[in-house]
Amino acid sequence: MTDSESILSTHEIGDGLPILIIHGWQMDTRVEELDFEPIFSKLPGFRRIYVDLPGMGATPANNVKDLDDIYHRLVQFIDSRLGTSRFLLVGSSCGGYLARAIAQKYSEQVDGLLLRVPIIEPRDSARDLDAFRPLVEDKGIISSMSDQDRALLGNILIQTPAYIQALKAKYEGVYLPAEDSSDAKVLDPIRADPQRYQLSFSLDEGAKFLAPTLVVCGRQDESVGYRDSLRLLGLYPRSTYIVLDRGTHGLPIDETGVFEALVRDWIFRVNEWRARLEI
Repeated sequence: MTDSESILSTHEIGDGLPILIIHGWQMDTRVEELDFEPIFSKLPGFRRIYVDLPGMGATPANNVKDLDDIYHRLVQFIDSRLGTSRFLLVGSSCGGYLARAIAQKYSEQVDGLLLRVPIIEPRDSARDLDAFRPLVEDKGIISSMSDQDRALLGNILIQTPAYIQALKAKYEGVYLPAEDSSDAKVLDPIRADPQRYQLSFSLDEGAKFLAPTLVVCGRQDESVGYRDSLRLLGLYPRSTYIVLDRGTHGLPIDETGVFEALVRDWIFRVNEWRARLEI
């Protein structure tokens, strides 16, 4: 791999302890910034490093063939940009799957891990999912929506005007732009192949990850569910495991206050952990 192929585009905000933030499949830095910056911008002392994965955002695909390639690009990025520095790690969806691998490799450097709706089982057919069922149903509101909006938003969990407005704003503001800018020609074949859309090594074996960990799942997540992630409790002894009711794979939608409280609690536990390490 050439030097140019190993470069990942980033958007860095703030100063202090690095937080490496990894987005989901066909997403980009804008998605993570939308949800995390309103929280981290209030917490001084952290340098947020939002990274675009290969073929997503502003990072060219440069010949990636599978998730192993993307993982190795992340490893090269960390070695060149962070070196032996200690850092925190955040990952959403597929980024959560990759973050677990990074935490496993750099366990002596990672002082905290946050997993939002993480992929635990990369094979779609093996995921433990519930069938969709709206929690708040209003057929009148749904029938009044345009065909374009219904196609855009798909299944709507909370069928109220405020929820639909927030969901549509997230789709139009970050999800669609991220998908449109991704390299579908390279990424789609990876996603369609179960062998390429998984790492070649296990994340459930080896030493336990001991630093403070937050796992946030959606009770109504149609993509990855929540039951598969229950086994993380045994792998992360210092973990807080949350399953949010009204939570989909796109959380937070309207539960932003709860999400912020969880992230703040994780940061508190991280700071406590780091203070003990310095004694």
